[in-house]
Amino acid sequence: MPDIQILSPHLADLIAAGEVVERPASVVKELVENAFDAGARTVTVELRGGGATYLRVTDDGCGMAPEDAGIAFLRHATSKLHDEQGLEAIGTMGFRGEALAAISAVSHITLTTRQRGAASGTHMTLDAGDIQDMYETGCPEGTTMIVRDLFFNTPARRKFLKSDRAEGAACAAAALRCALGRPDVSVRCIRDGEEVFFSPGDNKLDSCVYSLLGRDLAMSLLPCEGEADGARVHGFISSPAAGRGSRAQQYFFCNGRWIRSAALQAALEQAYRNTLLVGRFPACVLYVELSCAAVDVNVHPAKTEVKFTHERAVFDAVYYGARAALEAEKAPVTTLAKAAARPAPAPKADPVKAEAPKAEPKPVVKAEEPKAEVERKPAAPKPAAAPAGEAKAEAPKTEAAPKAEAPKADATPAAEAPKAEEPPKAE
Repeated sequence: MPDIQILSPHLADLIAAGEVVERPASVVKELVENAFDAGARTVTVELRGGGATYLRVTDDGCGMAPEDAGIAFLRHATSKLHDEQGLEAIGTMGFRGEALAAISAVSHITLTTRQRGAASGTHMTLDAGDIQDMYETGCPEGTTMIVRDLFFNTPARRKFLKSDRAEGAACAAAALRCALGRPDVSVRCIRDGEEVFFSPGDNKLDSCVYSLLGRDLAMSLLPCEGEADGARVHGFISSPAAGRGSRAQQYFFCNGRWIRSAALQAALEQAYRNTLLVGRFPACVLYVELSCAAVDVNVHPAKTEVKFTHERAVFDAVYYGARAALEAEKAPVTTLAKAAARPAPAPKADPVKAEAPKAEPKPVVKAEEPKAEVERKPAAPKPAAAPAGEAKAEAPKTEAAPKAEAPKADATPAAEAPKAEEPPKAE
């Protein structure tokens, strides 16, 4: 067996870079997420040749001071994590301090950054992780990072890259997922000089989904909300009539981070049981919001897989939210159909209410005083059996009497009706 030896720092960096940077799309994801953590309101992604030849990410975030820019590309250098307690509640997109070091180890990087409020910025160039040049320069507030010749020093990794067309599509998809996760940030993607997409950054989910996923899909989506044991889910799901041929348009986000989750996928598709044809899948854009302490994002090198402290609560929030959205879609259709088929069901259902307006005219109010006189003479049979002539002479009194007695007459058979039905029930 060969002797054990410690790897050189350079070789260790190349190995670590292979875990974080798989393809140009990984670079796009890491740089855009860094821009989000920097508080950027606008982010622009430009790429050529599938992203391996040229990739540029520009933001208007807080920028970096010269001393911070000098150490930002060292391994485990980060401004987002300070102690081990911070791992228990991670609220930023990045925290390990490995992304910039991994990217710089396998590429040529040009960095231009200016801290907010600073009079000037910093320009720096790196070659395989080593700083080649660094000087003061004038530039806008924010950070611009250009990555060239990705994997130039790792041919084993570069030969596994796909065509420029496929890699460019993967880069655009990675930028789109980042943009969907942050509707409050405007993200623009330009590929080979042509704009692929643009999100408005107005913090409105519907306009963000419309601009990024297109009109056809956006018009088929239903609003969805659910909550269970501290886990809140909101967003959109597709109607059963708009089922897709794959799960490619299922987007799940946890606290703004795009994730892959078999549990969330199962909860969504369980809600669609018996509503979709075999081989069809729902589309969705769902945002899971819960406390940072209730989710662990430090379980995957790319941070795309997470662990929930209470997975059942998240499952229930997605399932019941989706079920409620699907039921809400059916309800208006059923109601309108019934209303068109049965134009007059209301009078038949409430016959008492139909007669009520006849008993509520003004004469009823006037008849209250004569009522008292009639009640004071209950023993006199002659007024009760008055002839028709007298009834015409005393029109107000006789008219009030039948109207007052009418409900009593109706109430008597109503009260006796159940008595006639009681014997069969007893038998």
